[in-house]
Amino acid sequence: MNGRTAAVRRTLGSTTATVYAIFVVVAIAGAILAATAGSAFFTEGNLESLLTATTVLGLVAIGQTLVVLLGSLDLSVPFVVSLSSVLAAGVMLGSADNLVAGILTAVVASTLIGLVNGLLVGLVKINGFIATLGIGLIVSGYLFTNYQGSTGQASPQLVAFGGLTLGFVPVTTILMFACLAIVMVLLTRTRTGMHVFAVGGDPEVARMSGVRNAVPVIVAHALSGLFAGLAGLVVVARLGVGSPQVGSQGGYDLLSIAAVVLGGAVLAGGRGSLWGSLGGILIFATIDSILGILQVNPYLKDVVRGVIIIVAVAVYARRSVPRRPARFGGGAR
Repeated sequence: MNGRTAAVRRTLGSTTATVYAIFVVVAIAGAILAATAGSAFFTEGNLESLLTATTVLGLVAIGQTLVVLLGSLDLSVPFVVSLSSVLAAGVMLGSADNLVAGILTAVVASTLIGLVNGLLVGLVKINGFIATLGIGLIVSGYLFTNYQGSTGQASPQLVAFGGLTLGFVPVTTILMFACLAIVMVLLTRTRTGMHVFAVGGDPEVARMSGVRNAVPVIVAHALSGLFAGLAGLVVVARLGVGSPQVGSQGGYDLLSIAAVVLGGAVLAGGRGSLWGSLGGILIFATIDSILGILQVNPYLKDVVRGVIIIVAVAVYARRSVPRRPARFGGGAR
């Protein structure tokens, strides 16, 4: 490990610790505010609701973290979430016999969309913002042309699974943590994961070192599509039906990017962590829960989110500015 890598890891560790410290402060403040309003924050019902909100955004943010580490973005995720939900519910049609077919249809379609994004960015060299926005608009057009309102019906087993809890922890949240752990292993223990950081840090240096830059780009975008598809399945399990608007209404594209940035990732690529992204998600979910308990105007949530993002990025940017050594004499030799 060279000095620069060690410094980056120390910075990431410090940033992640800061994110979770902020989360603890926000949770304590939430409990105090809820108490002043005559309510309780740390109830099983409220914690279960908070974790449920964390699960869907968490799955989307796992894939978004991979993409951001490469210096790219995935703006198609809200439409992939919606597509996954309508395909799954549409194939299942409330039948237990169609459970597997519905899940496979949603997962395969979502992964293929992510794969197309990866091919456009990695091979065709289209900017990730433009490529994923274009694919997202295509999927959106398909959704609103072919589906009107709620559609289909989830299989009884999937609905039952969506309602399972261990104490106040939804089983779907445990599934999200399992996915996070698997991707963490991918990033830290496999060559592809190391190449993700390398390409995000400096694509030209990575190429000169023998890395095929297109491969990690394609893999990351395909996984982003996969996790957005899994998020869509969780939505179906909770709602019992599919919806062509559920992804865009949830704002999963901007919220997932915001959570990743709040977690300490750099949009230019090469720096970030899944644990940091999870911390960012928990902060957003906790703030939403607090504002819900206080019955604050829902539009104020966006104001609070915006302030948090700006402050966080400003602090991280200030901390990451390299300090130049003092220069004496008449200039560089």
